[in-house]
Amino acid sequence: MNITDLLAQSGGLSSIAKELGISQEQAEAGAQALGPAILGAFQQRAAQEGGGGLPDLLSSLGGGGLLDQVLSPQPTDPSAGNEALGQIFGSPDVSRSVAHEAAGNSGLDPELLKKMLPLLAMVVTGFLSKSHAEGAGEGGGGLGGLLGGLLGGAGQSSGQGVLDDVLRMVGKLGR
Repeated sequence: MNITDLLAQSGGLSSIAKELGISQEQAEAGAQALGPAILGAFQQRAAQEGGGGLPDLLSSLGGGGLLDQVLSPQPTDPSAGNEALGQIFGSPDVSRSVAHEAAGNSGLDPELLKKMLPLLAMVVTGFLSKSHAEGAGEGGGGLGGLLGGLLGGAGQSSGQGVLDDVLRMVGKLGR
């Protein structure tokens, strides 16, 4: 499964499309361009903390409730998504760079991608948190395996260059 499949199955893509007033195809293109960077940053964070701190991070960011907020028919406040991005990317500059590079890869407007990024972060954070809660008996490796599987499915996407750049930027910030 790749990130776009995950978002479509969760209902996140259609909710994001409605929220931003864009087509499903635009939402999919944005998810393909931005998703690997979000997942890669979570994976980098998990690696830095040995995987054990990731469930705590997901919970502190709002856990599964973030996915529920995006799926709700009410307008979504992106502040929780921006907080998640701050935690995983470390800097608003990285978020801007991700949106800018994703725009080049997807052909979508960078301003649209800047609006989409926190919503996607909320969906991914919520999904990872709910997945961890459902598989809590499997130990801390469950989230790492899930992240790796999602990134493996995204490895052939146009977002791979973004992922590589983000991992370099996040790595520099983590030192």
